[in-house]
Amino acid sequence: MESPPIIEPKPVSRGRWAIHLVLITSYILLVAVIGLIRNHPGSPALSHSVTGLLLVCGIELLVFGIIFGLAWLASRASADDLRLRWRGHVLPVIFGVGYSVALRIGVGVLAAMVALFLVITRVMGQTQLTDFVTKNRPTVENMVDINALHDNPTYYWLTLTVVSFVVAGLREELWRSSFLAGMKMVWPRQFGSMTGQICAVFIAAVIFGVAHIAMGILAAVMAGLLGIGLGLIMVFHRSIWPAVIAHGCFDATSMALLPWAMELMRHFPGH
Repeated sequence: MESPPIIEPKPVSRGRWAIHLVLITSYILLVAVIGLIRNHPGSPALSHSVTGLLLVCGIELLVFGIIFGLAWLASRASADDLRLRWRGHVLPVIFGVGYSVALRIGVGVLAAMVALFLVITRVMGQTQLTDFVTKNRPTVENMVDINALHDNPTYYWLTLTVVSFVVAGLREELWRSSFLAGMKMVWPRQFGSMTGQICAVFIAAVIFGVAHIAMGILAAVMAGLLGIGLGLIMVFHRSIWPAVIAHGCFDATSMALLPWAMELMRHFPGH
């Protein structure tokens, strides 16, 4: 007796993937607009209290979940499309921690090289460069309450865990993997190869940087550079998890050092 023929699933049309890509791209642009609207000194986006922080995190995850869900309903993206497979037992954790250190060193070295180039070529003097960095530093106090980080242990640890690894790490890397999948499926010739995916990583990094513009031009540039690194990690490992862990570790260490860094900044001219 012959076995029944295997019915291959019908491929999803590029039009449905285009809807997916539009929704995912619109989400990150919406984040940028909301950030600019609510960018008020003294009113951090993550609130002043533990209750407010949890509420904001819940709302942000809910909004992303709704838009991501609608995008998935359009494309029916598979786990492989979104690079959701965990590969290599504990290796994603080891790679993630290592990459977070490498990214911090890389961004710091690149910033130092740019600053040195500007001074050597006399585009800016040392005083002008210091003034520029001071005036355009990331306005982290508009995102998180520095005093609460310093004085409230619960607020501090929620920021280092839930905010850094879930709201930032998982949500933003899931956004990135969805964007890369959409680019690949809508324009397979241009973005289907390894080279094409790397090009898509740079496009995603620009959009990712724009989403941080409310924190200032330097924050947007640094976010874009970080986005390039995280996107390359995702592409080369064919998995989001090393990037999620690297992103979470990067943000957690940044949050942990914020009270000390802000205290240091008060000793700079103009503070």
